[in-house]
Amino acid sequence: MILKAKALASGLATFIPGYRAMRRTGGTDSARYCYSVWLRHLRLANAAKPQLAVPRVVAELGPGDSIGIGLAALLSGAEKYYAFDVVAYPDLRANLAVFDELVELFRARAAIPGGDEFPGLYPQLADLTFPAELLDEPRLARTLEPARVAGIRAAIEHAGADNSPIVYRAPWTADAVIETASIDMIYSQAVLEHVVDLPAVYAAMRRWLKPDGLMSHQIDYRCHGKSDRWNGHWAYSDLAWKVIVGRRPYLLNRVPHSEQLRMLREAGFEVLRVTPVPGVDGIGRGELAARFRSISDHDLATCGALVLSVLPATHH
Repeated sequence: MILKAKALASGLATFIPGYRAMRRTGGTDSARYCYSVWLRHLRLANAAKPQLAVPRVVAELGPGDSIGIGLAALLSGAEKYYAFDVVAYPDLRANLAVFDELVELFRARAAIPGGDEFPGLYPQLADLTFPAELLDEPRLARTLEPARVAGIRAAIEHAGADNSPIVYRAPWTADAVIETASIDMIYSQAVLEHVVDLPAVYAAMRRWLKPDGLMSHQIDYRCHGKSDRWNGHWAYSDLAWKVIVGRRPYLLNRVPHSEQLRMLREAGFEVLRVTPVPGVDGIGRGELAARFRSISDHDLATCGALVLSVLPATHH
């Protein structure tokens, strides 16, 4: 009940004149976190689609205030990184410190930071050793070559230039934001639970992705502190939730797991692999708001999932 009162109060506060609704997102300003997230996605994507290797062109949905995960992709050998967000978070130059630390992590072939350092970070890996099977010595000699590293570092300060390996787009909603069928891999980390218009986002990613291109999305279905239990956001009526959201451009869409998969498939993607995260100590079916009472038992007990999918080559 305490968190419910705080959630309602936080939403009402957004209507106060002068309230600053957008705040820093946090999390990805840690180089070790970014390194861990990218290598998790890369290793699991290759397990589902072995011919992927290191994708040439990658895109991240919702990087927030740090493009560190994309910088890790570039240091792995990606040639171009697109960052797509709803709101432009300022000062990309703050990523320079993250980049410098990432370079040292790759040069050291550091193990992937695990749950002892980042509890609750998904997707989980059984093997946290450096992925030398994907990033072998000849590849790293090329990707970490001093001139290449210097070029990426310079690009951080000029993200968005036509010839830059880093392209930052916020907002990204315009159709002309990127060339059709130009991206090899799209990924996101705890982002799709925040998207207001999911069908539009899936349609945009379908346009961006190359035939046979891959998507890797880690989705977090938890309440994000808006309830005393992880799935308590499904107990709020639509009116109460509208108050909690307030004037914020996004908060949580409250879409359960099966609905995410349905919209993904309706957009034309083929699901390769789903790794659900079980939730414990959530609310029961009797506590659900009317609009959620028909969700499946699996949805009610799924607090997250890694969803790997591909755009069939016949789609385009």
